[in-house]
Amino acid sequence: MLQQLVRRIEGLHQLDGACHATAAWVARATRPRAVKNALSGNWLGHPLHPVLTDLPIGAWTMATLVDVTCGPVGATAARRLVGAGLIAALPTAAAGASDWSDSYGPEQRAGFVHAVCNATATVLQACSWATRRRGRHATGMALSGAGLGLTLAAAYLGGHLSFVRGVGVNHAAFQESVGDWTDVAAVTDLGDGRPLRVTAGGVPVVIVRDNDSLSALSATCTHAGGPLDEGTLDGEGCLRCPWHGSVFRLADGSVVRGPASVAAPRWEVRADDGRLFVRSVPV
Repeated sequence: MLQQLVRRIEGLHQLDGACHATAAWVARATRPRAVKNALSGNWLGHPLHPVLTDLPIGAWTMATLVDVTCGPVGATAARRLVGAGLIAALPTAAAGASDWSDSYGPEQRAGFVHAVCNATATVLQACSWATRRRGRHATGMALSGAGLGLTLAAAYLGGHLSFVRGVGVNHAAFQESVGDWTDVAAVTDLGDGRPLRVTAGGVPVVIVRDNDSLSALSATCTHAGGPLDEGTLDGEGCLRCPWHGSVFRLADGSVVRGPASVAAPRWEVRADDGRLFVRSVPV
């Protein structure tokens, strides 16, 4: 039943107008490289949003537990936990919105409902905190309980997006390693500054020649699987994904700009007797 409900949410095309307008606004707000990188989590080595979600969910869950087990004796502790969750909800929402703005179709619709549930839950928790401060503990408990229920529903949608739809996972994680030098193309196939897509051991690889220097990365963008070979050179020694604008440094595959949070796998490349050879760089 839950999966059927999620599929119905993913098929709600009526949400597309609101989704597109909101995503465009978030994209403008996160356009600066420093903002996008901070919210994407490339400095952390994986997406930031899933890490932060534990804070408000944990705080609000513990507040309800204190309410149930301690009653009025734990009123102050419960109110502080609700407040801590509200503080943590702000950066959590910002990181989630940044990730969501780069999604499309069913994932974007489910993510929009996920966000609406979380926003409503946050409003309920804020009302609970204010009510508790006025000494109306029972009303605060009820508001917190309702908010936690919405938070858990949103968490289910978030789990679906991550583990069923693969949003936010490293799309190059399961590529095979190729330890032997593999002949993939002729040197003449490679133009200066024009990415070339080749295949080594079944793995797509992009080779770039920039100022007589050869570089190679896995051609699958780690963020959403975009084809890096259709991207463009961005600044000195960087390659931009054509789908969401992630920028990778050709020298080592590191992320220069999100939304990608994981480095692109790097390959060794050499030219020999008019042919191009590649092999995986050991991690």
